[in-house]
Amino acid sequence: MRHGSAMILGFTGGALGGHLGGWRHPDSFPTTTMRLDCMIEMAKIAERGMLDLMFLADGNGVRQMDKPALFAANSPSDRPAVFEPVTLFAALAQHTRHIGLVATTTTTYEEPFTIARKFASLDHLSGGRAGWNLVTTQYVEDAKNFGRDEHMGRLERYERAWESLDVVRALWDSWASDAFVQDKSTGQYLDPTRVRLTNHRGNHFAVKGPLNVARAPQGQPVVFMAGQSDAGKELAAYGGEGLFGTASNKAQAQAEYADIKGRMPKYGRPPEALRILPALSVFVGHTSAEADALYEELQGLISPALAVSYLSKLVGLDVTGADLDGPMPQKLEESVGGTAIGRSVLDMAAREGLSVRRTAERVLSSMGGNTVKGDARHVADVMEDWYTSKACDGFMLSMPVQPRSLRDFVELVVPELQRRGLRPPDYPGTTLRANMGLAEPADPFRRDAEE
Repeated sequence: MRHGSAMILGFTGGALGGHLGGWRHPDSFPTTTMRLDCMIEMAKIAERGMLDLMFLADGNGVRQMDKPALFAANSPSDRPAVFEPVTLFAALAQHTRHIGLVATTTTTYEEPFTIARKFASLDHLSGGRAGWNLVTTQYVEDAKNFGRDEHMGRLERYERAWESLDVVRALWDSWASDAFVQDKSTGQYLDPTRVRLTNHRGNHFAVKGPLNVARAPQGQPVVFMAGQSDAGKELAAYGGEGLFGTASNKAQAQAEYADIKGRMPKYGRPPEALRILPALSVFVGHTSAEADALYEELQGLISPALAVSYLSKLVGLDVTGADLDGPMPQKLEESVGGTAIGRSVLDMAAREGLSVRRTAERVLSSMGGNTVKGDARHVADVMEDWYTSKACDGFMLSMPVQPRSLRDFVELVVPELQRRGLRPPDYPGTTLRANMGLAEPADPFRRDAEE
């Protein structure tokens, strides 16, 4: 195994599946709206396959409501009815023992104290398996649910995110691990010398502290990020521990891997302190023909209206009126809510001279990520090639049809990866940090004691 650690595997845990037509497939869950049982089933399947983490994306509003015709196309990512992810993971923690639970929360519309409290609580409830996916929010309409008529600009959002991360981590360090004595014989509940105030006052936040949650089981929850703009790369190099990569091919992934890891030394961080996990949509079958058949069947379940709608949203450019067989338009200016995935798709379309129709066909099968299709050996070959070529430290898996695709991956691909020594036979530790090969943050009070 490279670097003395295993390939890290997570999966995107939406019950609708990772393909736009996946929810319509006969092997998908019959219904998914607010169904806790579906989420529990997926978490248990993933845990049987020793996957490291389950991830939930999130937003703060129903998307496309301002475009009734597109909203009617029923894109599952419009999120008209989804659980708040930290709340959901608190429930899933009671049905699982090992798998990491990574939830999205935005620094643009949530305060650091609330973020720190939610994720520290989840870490305790799960026995050290919590992860925070820090986002700055790209969907401009979300602003209107938080008392703002306009979305914050990119520069302000990232300045706020950087400061928020520092405050959240300071709050997580409020208490020493041994602060809560709870000695019934003496009546001492806590040691007041083992707590510190945050006393932060910055450009965006003023937070006194301390956090009203004891130190987390894994020291601090694991911090994930997804931004691949230059500002996003800097923030990841500064403080990210997991990064959802957005590269659209191996060469691009290798370049991003080297770039981001190369920025880390100036922040005093070794490269292994950040795990980069590009998205990978997996169509696997007992044979390659079986995988091909599933792929074609699912592609046929994407209506033209949905294809155009989702492509527009993915790239941040309305292509609903464009000629389907004409060249994919290129936006001239970055929108306030543009994403790294959208820019990557536009660059690919320009580089390869793709039409609108061909761009949609290429990216919608994987929601903009990378796709691998074939039997278990072929899927493992591709994953091993990326991993050993320093294009990634593992993958964020997208399962086209839930629960079928997740079950097929666990039963077919995981044993093949284990035979190759790329995955362990069991979970190596009891926390998400341990399973990802990440060091536990030092308890700052230990240094005080040593001095």
